[in-house]
Parts: sequence; C-alpha cells; structure tokens
Amino acid sequence: MNYLLDVRTVAPHFPGIGRYVANLVSALVEHLRSDEQLVLVGYPAQVEQFAAGLRAGVETLACDVSPFALQQQWKVPQLLHRRMKIERASLYHSPYYLMPYRPGLPTVLTFYDLIPLRFPSYVSLRARLLFRFALQMALRAARHVIAISETSRRDLLATFAVPAERVTAVPLAADARFRPQPEQAIERLRARYALPKEFLLYVGSNKPHKNLVALVGAYAALKASAPPLLVAGVWDARYPEALRTAQALGLGERIRFLGLIDDADLPTLYSAAMAFIFPSRYEGFGLPALEAMACGTPVACSNVSSLPEVVGEAALLFDPTDTEALTEAMQRLIEDRGLRQTLSELGLRRAATFSWERNAAATLAIYRRTVERI
Repeated sequence: MNYLLDVRTVAPHFPGIGRYVANLVSALVEHLRSDEQLVLVGYPAQVEQFAAGLRAGVETLACDVSPFALQQQWKVPQLLHRRMKIERASLYHSPYYLMPYRPGLPTVLTFYDLIPLRFPSYVSLRARLLFRFALQMALRAARHVIAISETSRRDLLATFAVPAERVTAVPLAADARFRPQPEQAIERLRARYALPKEFLLYVGSNKPHKNLVALVGAYAALKASAPPLLVAGVWDARYPEALRTAQALGLGERIRFLGLIDDADLPTLYSAAMAFIFPSRYEGFGLPALEAMACGTPVACSNVSSLPEVVGEAALLFDPTDTEALTEAMQRLIEDRGLRQTLSELGLRRAATFSWERNAAATLAIYRRTVERI
C-alpha cells in the first residue's frame, strides 16, 4: 500500500498546518507495516530534506506547483498518475482544502475550522465565497475527512452536507519538546528577551477571533501591581486594535507585544510564565493551550469551541465575551499560588493524554479502511 501525503504546507505561510504535517510524518513512519510505504509529495528540495534521516519505507515525489496555483488541478494528478504507472498508488492525503479536486486516487482530507464563515465581518465576501466553494470541492473529492477535534467535526457536519460516517475526529498533540524547562534555560531566555521575573503570557496571532482587544481591556482592570502581560506570536498589521487599545489605556510597559518568537524558544517561554491566558472566541483545536499545559504552565482559557474539549478539568475556564470574568480569572491566578500549582499538575497529566503516536495510529487506521473500501 502506498500512502501519498502532500507536505507542501510545511512552509512559513502555514505555521499551524505545517507543524501538524511535520509531526504526522515523523509519527507515521514509526507505525507503517512492512507492506506499507509513505510517499511525501512536495517541492523538490523540501521533500529531499524532509525524508533525510527517516527510515526505509518513505519515498518522495517532487512537485513544483503551489497549493495556491490553478495549475495544480492538472499537474498534481499527472504526477500521481505517473506514480501509479510505476508502482500502484493507494491513497492521497491532502492536509489543506486547496488541493487537486480530481486527484485520480481515493483521497483523505484534513479539516481544521470554519473561521472565515464564523467571523464573516472580518473576511471579505469574495474570500468567504472562495473558502466555501473550495472547501465544498475538497469535501466532494474526499473519501474520508479527518477533523482535528470533535468540535471541528460537529461544525463541519452542521455546515456542509457530509455523511457523519465519513468524518472522524483525530486530536492533535503538542510536540515532544514542549515540556517543563530547566531554570538555567529560563534564565538565559529571560536575559535574552529582557523578561520580567513574573509575567502572564498569551501566544497566538492577533486576528480578531483571538479576542486580544478583550484581553487588553480585562488586563487593564487588574491592579497596577499585577505582573506584566506578554503577547507573543505572528502580528498581522491589518489588525492593530489590541495595540491601539493598550496605548489608549496608558498601559505602557505593563503589556509587551513581543511579535513572532523563535519556535525553539517557545517551550522555555511557556515554562517561564506565571500563567498562560487564552481568550480566543473560536479554535479548531487550540494547540497553544495544550503546549502551555505540556510545559507545566497554569492555563486560563475560553469556555467555547474546542478549548474545553482540549483542556478538560485542567484549566480555569471563562466566558470570552465577559471581560469581568476574564479579569477575575487572571486575578485568581496571580493571587492563588496553590491554584497555580494544582493547574500545573493537572495540565501536565492532561497534556500527556494527547500524543502524535495516537494521532498517527488513528490516521493510519483511516488510510487502511479507505483503501479496503476501494
């Protein structure tokens, strides 16, 4: 059996999806049977680098066309067809909805969220129509759909006419490197970024559904002696509202916008934080909350979308539309050392229940069922 996994999204433009695909590849190769082979479909230099160091049973198929290019609709199927002539190909897995919609092979699709449809006021009508059309085409092409959480599965079934038996929730996991870091590493990071001894942390983008404006407003209601709030992650210049709100409220150095942090520094940044605050109004999964828990950091997060499903009883939950509730959650974490310790311990145990080994095993089971039904 040959499983062709498209890895073109392992690129800076797709930070979340790229991390998912990279982790999936590493875990899949450990679960392949002797009669199974993983074929990585991607840019020439990319797939060669990707496959380096992986054990036998992994091959590559070079593809020099972008997922955003119209040409992929005929170039990728041609590549897959040529592969089938050399050696029978069994299945194609696209981790992105911009894909060849007639690939010529049984197809598995990974689905993440419906953010463009859930937050239409922040997305142009053209972008919404293109998203709906492209996702609908991808769903028609797919024999089976992997949703990254039960919440994203329910959202998909409620919005598109997809048979429930064709959609399976397969949870994500934190990278193995997300674990409590030694004090020496924390001190080095603190010196490099001039971090305060104690701080609250948010990691993520500044897109509107992340609810950063509410976080800034809620933080402003804390006592002036509260630890600083650090905001880390990709900064989209189209959405400056959180920064402007902090400036208008005169918060000065009490809130620091760090921008994009080196990925290698994230486990230490989480470990250094007094608490992690995640007020997002919608998440397909909510990986930052899981990463923080895996580092032993106490978490307070929204009680909506997939977040309760991810954190379980291991986090302090609040209504993201209630600014006072968000302020109260932060205040409790600042003042109650015992609560922080309890949440840290619960979070470590909760994070350990998610693994890429389980994700890969479930994904392979879907591959095998899909091939058996051909």
